[in-house]
Amino acid sequence: MIILASGSPRRRELLDLLGIKHEVLPADIDEIRAPDESPAAFARRAAEDKARHVARDTDRPVLAADTVVALGDESLGKPVNEGDAKRMLRLLSGREHAVHTGMALAYEGRCHSLVDTAIVRFSPLDDAQIDWYVATGEPMDKAGAYAVQGAGGLLVHSITGSPQTVIGLPINRLPELFAALNLNVPLSSA
Repeated sequence: MIILASGSPRRRELLDLLGIKHEVLPADIDEIRAPDESPAAFARRAAEDKARHVARDTDRPVLAADTVVALGDESLGKPVNEGDAKRMLRLLSGREHAVHTGMALAYEGRCHSLVDTAIVRFSPLDDAQIDWYVATGEPMDKAGAYAVQGAGGLLVHSITGSPQTVIGLPINRLPELFAALNLNVPLSSA
């Protein structure tokens, strides 16, 4: 069994899909991007910080992740209100942006991390579409103000890379992450 240092229901669902037994213990740390830190480097460092923080209090492997939506060098975090969500969606409308998900695994004093990037192209959106989507409530706790696995999928024209990266946990990279610490991905046989 591993510890998932995240309260994200999407990450839990992906681990459940794989049959990876886990306990949820969200890391309670501030996530602040340094002025000279790229969005990808920030996603990786934030995941490392979360994994290390939770690993201090357990002897089990700790998996953490952090997702950053980046339009150029601007990071689009979770919207603070509906107006902010609409602003983000207008910025993304008809454009490509990067989604960086950093993952880290901490165990027995060691920590290995990586970052996976997907490129998302939004369809052009008009104000009525943006208003409708924000009214669903879905954007309010999502980086970049959308969820590709939900109604926000209607806004996305294409994804280059792993859709799971956009969701928040690139499961295709888990074997690499665990192997770096000489561990096997703890897949259930049932």
